[in-house]
Amino acid sequence: MLAVGIIGLPNAGKSTLFNLLTAGAADVSAYPFTTIDRNVGMVPVPDPRLERLRELLGPQETTPCRIRFVDIAGLVEGAHKGEGLGNRFLGEIRKVDVLAHVLRCFAQPEVAHVTGSVDPVRDAGIVETELALADLELVEKALDKRRKQAKSDPAHAAAELERLEKLRRCLERGEPLRSLGLEETIVRQMKALGLLTAKPQLYVANIGEEEVGDPDKALAAIAGLGAAGRPPEAVAISAKIEWELLQLEPAERAEFMVELGIQASGLDRLVEASFRYLGLIRFYTVVHGKLRAWEIADGSSARQAAGSVHTDMARGFVRAQVASAEELVAAGSMHELHLRGRLRTEGRDYRVADGDVIEFLFT
Repeated sequence: MLAVGIIGLPNAGKSTLFNLLTAGAADVSAYPFTTIDRNVGMVPVPDPRLERLRELLGPQETTPCRIRFVDIAGLVEGAHKGEGLGNRFLGEIRKVDVLAHVLRCFAQPEVAHVTGSVDPVRDAGIVETELALADLELVEKALDKRRKQAKSDPAHAAAELERLEKLRRCLERGEPLRSLGLEETIVRQMKALGLLTAKPQLYVANIGEEEVGDPDKALAAIAGLGAAGRPPEAVAISAKIEWELLQLEPAERAEFMVELGIQASGLDRLVEASFRYLGLIRFYTVVHGKLRAWEIADGSSARQAAGSVHTDMARGFVRAQVASAEELVAAGSMHELHLRGRLRTEGRDYRVADGDVIEFLFT
């Protein structure tokens, strides 16, 4: 299950975004620190392909991929030392897959801003500095522990000490750990320590009503936050407006979305950005009348996909029967696909494509 941690300054609109994404009931107010406990919600991943397959196949049960959102209290300067409330919940996002960093891009005088003015680039720097300082504290503790161990077994500890020193130097330069090269040993170490700046991060530009139909200005304002001159992965969402739209009946909501120029919901766009950024795709299985969607890394083999369903399938993998969801919908049934010769037999090294419908055969 994909897990997304929602971070940002107080009053950036994190809890409103959380409510929009989960149709939940997180408290929202115009003052900082409304969130005094973490908010957690799990929602199905929007998947039109899965819906088309459900309508075609009429399964007894349909299970989409699910996504877990964790909203923590706003981070302020000094959060790593316990200032504000955010530090209490940093541990809650150490296990998420990606950080959704909410940046306030709307001007609303009645909603207090902790720094007194709207400046998303400055705000991003405040939050990311706090995450880096929190990571530095963890790395320094790990270094102290390993140095003590090195006294009794220096040869064994040398490589790990070198890797930890590399992490420390990166953080001291003020650079997020995700900017380091993807050496597998370092990646494993960063995951084991739960280092926050090592996690993939995308930005949510929380815009006002006047920018809903034309978010380019807000996105341009944060374009410099990307690494090595590349624009950051970012989506623009008016959390307040979309939350209000969510209260309407579906037909009325669709009408207002067209009027406002909103082509897809905030949930759809954030999920799409997260999957794209993390390099995830979806495949589908139909077993014993149960249709299910699965998420895996792009480039995964058929055997790896089988293992995501059940480890026994990977161990005893024989072959896979594969067709694309589009081919299945066009044919009308798996039986018709077989008659047309469009149901392919693939081996363990077959690279699974986004939208594949797969039947795994195993011993």
